[in-house]
Amino acid sequence: MSVTILLADDHRIFRAGLRPLLAAQPDLEVVAEADDGLRALELARELKPDIAVLDITMPGLNGLEVTRHLAQEAPTVRVIILSMHSDRRYVLEALRAGARGYLLKDAGFEDLLVAIRAVHDGRVHLGATVGEQVIRDYVHLSRTGDSGVFAVLSGREREVLQLLAEGLATKEIADRLTLSVKTVESHRKSVMDKLEIHSIAELTKYAIREGLTPLE
Repeated sequence: MSVTILLADDHRIFRAGLRPLLAAQPDLEVVAEADDGLRALELARELKPDIAVLDITMPGLNGLEVTRHLAQEAPTVRVIILSMHSDRRYVLEALRAGARGYLLKDAGFEDLLVAIRAVHDGRVHLGATVGEQVIRDYVHLSRTGDSGVFAVLSGREREVLQLLAEGLATKEIADRLTLSVKTVESHRKSVMDKLEIHSIAELTKYAIREGLTPLE
């Protein structure tokens, strides 16, 4: 039986290049693609693929929050993050969220195949350069502490921040996240207070810099 895969990345050309390579493997089957995090989450809930290969920086919902939701709502779906972000914050947060693998986009295709098969077999797999970076930065983190977005904001606050940065109004965010307008306003105030940022323009810059939302 083939290993079923969901591929989620907001760059169509990247998916178009990767999908046929995966499909050419006799033991792998790409069952769906998504170009944003919300669609990826919907498809993963519906199809329950064996593996979800996710980018981090996607519109609607970033890959780390998708991973967090899947760990709670569809734990049989094992996540591999395939990202350009090598910073230990993203790697450690991905593992905390429930990802079972993490590779950089400059890894070779054979590395991705190894990761898919290892994760499907129940193992955790980090690319070689990722593993070295995590160890090095973990030592640094233990000495200096962490003031990044993942340490400062809760998961829900990060979701609200991303949608604010993508230009959604309070009512649209409330509808998207199935929350009340009052709750969204409370989260927005909390985000601004914690970050000491009090304009949407500066919040947008911060969200892009932290990799929560695409630059486009």
